[in-house]
Amino acid sequence: MTHALLPASTRADLEHRLPDWLTVHWWHDEASMLAAAPQAEIAWVDMHLKGAPLAAIAAAQNLKWLASNYAGVDWLPLADLAARGVTLTNGAGLAANQVAEFAVMTMLNVARGYREIIRAADRHEWLPHPPSRRELGGSNALVIGYGAIGQAVGRMLGGFGVNVTPVRRSARDGALGPDEWQARLGEFDWVVLTAPGTVETAAMIGAGELAAMKSECVLVNIARAQMVDQDALIAALTERRIHAAVLDLTDPEPIPPDHPLWALDNAHITMHLAGIPTPATRERGLARFVANCERFRTGQPLEAVVDLALGY
Repeated sequence: MTHALLPASTRADLEHRLPDWLTVHWWHDEASMLAAAPQAEIAWVDMHLKGAPLAAIAAAQNLKWLASNYAGVDWLPLADLAARGVTLTNGAGLAANQVAEFAVMTMLNVARGYREIIRAADRHEWLPHPPSRRELGGSNALVIGYGAIGQAVGRMLGGFGVNVTPVRRSARDGALGPDEWQARLGEFDWVVLTAPGTVETAAMIGAGELAAMKSECVLVNIARAQMVDQDALIAALTERRIHAAVLDLTDPEPIPPDHPLWALDNAHITMHLAGIPTPATRERGLARFVANCERFRTGQPLEAVVDLALGY
C-alpha cells in the first residue's frame, strides 16, 4: 500500500475515484496535515497560508510525488525536492482559460471605459458618449510568457483582431526570445505578463522598461507581483507615462486601504481573483490527479511535471 496525504475538501468528489492501493490520510487543518506527513509517499498540501504545507513537506521524508493544483510553484523548496528525488506536478493549464478570460475582460474594460460606465450607472447618470473609444481590434499586444495561460490569452486576443507577439524562452514561430523583447517595448499597446515566477522573471518590468513603453500602453499583470517594480509603476502611473495598469497581483496582498495604488484612477486592482478555482477547474484538477495516480503506479511519466531547475 502507498500512503497519500490528501485534502479533505476533495474527499466527497475524489474518494470513490481513487485506486485501492492507496491508503489515504485526509487532512482538514494544519494539525492533521502535519500529523500524517511523515508517512506520506504522495502528498497534496495546497493551502493559502504556506507555513504548514512547507513544514509537512519537510517532515515527509518518504515523499516520492508532490501534487499541487497551483500553477506557480515558486513558494516550494524546489532545490530540496530535487535533492530528495521528489517528482512535483503542478496545475499548469488547469485554469488557463479562466485566467485568460479574466485578463481579456480587464483589457476590454480599460479599452472601452467600462468601469466609468458602471460608476455612472451607480450615480443614475446617463452618459452622452462612451468614456473611451479605444478598440482591441488592430492593437498590438506583447504576451510575456507563452505557456498554457499565455497561449490562451493569445488565442482569445486573436479572436478580437489583436496582433499578438509572444515572448518565450526560445524564439520561434514569431515569438521573441528573453533578450529581444525589451528593445521592442515601444511598439505595443498592451504588455501582458503571464510568465512563471522565477529568478529570471523577478523585477523584469522596472523603471527602464516602463520608460520604454509608449504613453498609450497598458500593463496587465496576471502572473506574479514580484515581476514588476511596484514603486516604479506607481510613479509611471502617477505621471501618466503609461496609460494604465491592470494588477491582479500586488505586494502586499491585500494592499491596505491607504495604499497609493487605490488612489490612482489608471490602476485597475483585481484582487488576485483571476485564478480562483471554478467548478470546471476543480474537476480538471481532480481528473488529473486520478490519472496521475495510475501513471505513478505503472511508472509512466506524470502529467504536468515541473522542471525543478527551471521552476515551471
